[in-house]
Amino acid sequence: MKSTPTRGVKQYLKPNAYNQSELDWTLMTICFKNVDEDQREGSETMSDFAIITDGTAAVVGLVLGLINMGVNHCPNDGCLAKNEVTPYIAASVGDVVYQKQTIGEEFYIRKQTGKARGPFQFTYGASVTEDGGVWVGFGSTTTYQINNRWYAQFHSMPGIYMKGDDVGLGGPIEFRSGVELGYENRAGVRMGLSVDHRSNAGIYSSNPGLETVQFRVSIPLK
Repeated sequence: MKSTPTRGVKQYLKPNAYNQSELDWTLMTICFKNVDEDQREGSETMSDFAIITDGTAAVVGLVLGLINMGVNHCPNDGCLAKNEVTPYIAASVGDVVYQKQTIGEEFYIRKQTGKARGPFQFTYGASVTEDGGVWVGFGSTTTYQINNRWYAQFHSMPGIYMKGDDVGLGGPIEFRSGVELGYENRAGVRMGLSVDHRSNAGIYSSNPGLETVQFRVSIPLK
């Protein structure tokens, strides 16, 4: 029987039981390998609290701020009219969480200025971790009094991140947003628990994210 160059290929592709099983096994191996690689890629880039904090606090704070602006500011001096508010200097310390692991501590100092546009109070701050990761940013905070003593506060602040010996977050531009719940005493001193998320909002190819859970004390400056 004369052999042709394609005879071996045709024979392999002939749908007998052995070749079909071998082909199925090869395809299954490729598929499972790809799925496993995708899952591992996701676990490397998705932060543990991302489902709670990745943009959620920023969006909620913005929506509440716009409602507050429409109800309390637009009918009076203007939606984003300049107004004087109580400035605060705040210090906080707490855990840094990365990929489901507490990787260290962070110290954060923040200044809420006496200037605001509508309900959005101008705020700037800087933080440093025990491994030398530094973040510096500027943005706004919006505070809501739940009653005479308890308050909720949202913040959204773009900034610059220098990782030092800490974890890389994809690039130097990192957005920080979160929520703080706390108590204000008769002297106006605020004590609260803050949870925030830091990431680059997808502007770089890698966007793993970082969380901090901190206790903050804010002291009024006038």
